Amino acid sequence: RSAAVRSWRCLQPRPQRYSETDRPVRHRLRVARRAPRQTCLPGAVEMIRGKWLALLCLVPFALFFIVFEIAPLVWVLINSLQTEEAGWGVENFVRIFSSKFYLQAIQFSLEISFYSSIFGIIIATLGSYSLRRVDSPLRNFVTAFANMTSNFAGVPLAFAFIILLGFNGSITIMLKQAGIIQDFNLYSKTGLIILYTYFQIPLGVLLLYPAFDALREDWRESASLLGADGWQYWRHIGLPVLTPALLGTFVILLANALGAYATVYALTTGNFNVLPIRIAAMVSGDISLDPNMASALAVVLVALMTVVTVVHQLLLKRSYHVSR
Repeated sequence: RSAAVRSWRCLQPRPQRYSETDRPVRHRLRVARRAPRQTCLPGAVEMIRGKWLALLCLVPFALFFIVFEIAPLVWVLINSLQTEEAGWGVENFVRIFSSKFYLQAIQFSLEISFYSSIFGIIIATLGSYSLRRVDSPLRNFVTAFANMTSNFAGVPLAFAFIILLGFNGSITIMLKQAGIIQDFNLYSKTGLIILYTYFQIPLGVLLLYPAFDALREDWRESASLLGADGWQYWRHIGLPVLTPALLGTFVILLANALGAYATVYALTTGNFNVLPIRIAAMVSGDISLDPNMASALAVVLVALMTVVTVVHQLLLKRSYHVSR
């Protein structure tokens, strides 16, 4: 029996033995799961390049804006809170709102800006409506002329008004000889309102001219078929549509007049009490040098113009021709 078992074991296949070089090596490396490969379309690549190019082109503007807009504003804010006597504090603003002289400057600036904006927007509204109704080369001429005269300000404008409406101006002498006026002072608040109104009108025309595109001609025809006259059309249709644009234009004219300096300085040589004149006088040091107080007055002027700008943006969002 034992011989039979030994012979059976000899017939069984022996397990194969590997040498050190032939032994298979098992690597215990984890196979990383890769996401399916995505191919970028040519249009997407061009879009990404366009965005980066736009950001690169924005860098000079951003640097210019930070250096010449943000940095001076921060400098003015910091210096407005400094005084030579008390150091840091709101002493400058207390002096501004407790001084009749500075309050008069704020009052005159607001009054001149308000009345010149009112007169300017009334004339600009009538002129813009007339331009929309006139279909001739005269429209392009008047539009180009308004664009040119909107930039006619400063010393040339003051010199032109002195020649025309000064004490010995040509128009002033003609009106006095005709008995229409007895006395007129161009260098008073009334004269400054007339002067400001002149450069407010072209700007108002350029801003209101596109707003009249919102008034469709079929609205007028439909109102006429329903029995509405011209006054009813403007009361219930025309003015409600134009109101946001009118108010927004009025706000821009107000801000434009608040910041005007060169014209009033050239006309009055700095002797009229408005905010821009007071700021320049304290910086130049003709009478007294106080840059900290000038910074505080500039902050007040910036606050007034900021309120005006915020109101304009709110009204602009409600404008019909912009939302459409």
